[in-house]
Amino acid sequence: MHIPVVVAWSLIVLFAVLAVPAVHRLAEGAATWNARETDLTELLMVVAMVAMVSPLGGPIPAAGWQAVLVVTAGWFLVAAIRGRRCCATHHAVVAAVMLYMVSAMPHHEMSHGPWLTMSEMGSAHLAFPALALAAAVYFAYDTVRVGRRAMRNARTAGTRHATVVRPAARAAMGTAMAYLLVAAAV
Repeated sequence: MHIPVVVAWSLIVLFAVLAVPAVHRLAEGAATWNARETDLTELLMVVAMVAMVSPLGGPIPAAGWQAVLVVTAGWFLVAAIRGRRCCATHHAVVAAVMLYMVSAMPHHEMSHGPWLTMSEMGSAHLAFPALALAAAVYFAYDTVRVGRRAMRNARTAGTRHATVVRPAARAAMGTAMAYLLVAAAV
């Protein structure tokens, strides 16, 4: 997979924009632990996506991201099983898919060293491309579902309300995830 430099930088700008609402809500002091946890997770996923698509590589080695993503996926899997979080299952899936993306990158070309440089994989593809395509289908479905919710909420609550901003950001992130998965699988 090779992400064109213009697309990679465009995705970085998109991800930076997606981080703004989460950072803003965290700076204001979210009302509940669940809201703070969701915002922190969104911020972590945005930072991980920036590291994956950056043509410059990331400041954290792939093994560091793997550790963080295993803990995140595990945390939200347990929360989903206990039924304690509204978006726990989705967050667990996102972390698991990102862990797959980091782990399934070809490492036979060690020219990139331990750094996460998905945008410079060349003609290589992720291992188990069927898994990548299945994840892309999940993200495409979720994007349509939460995008429709955001549009419906915008009609009643206004465009700056959290019930619009969060699903709209999730839809944008899902679109980017689906693109990266398809690009890395084919």
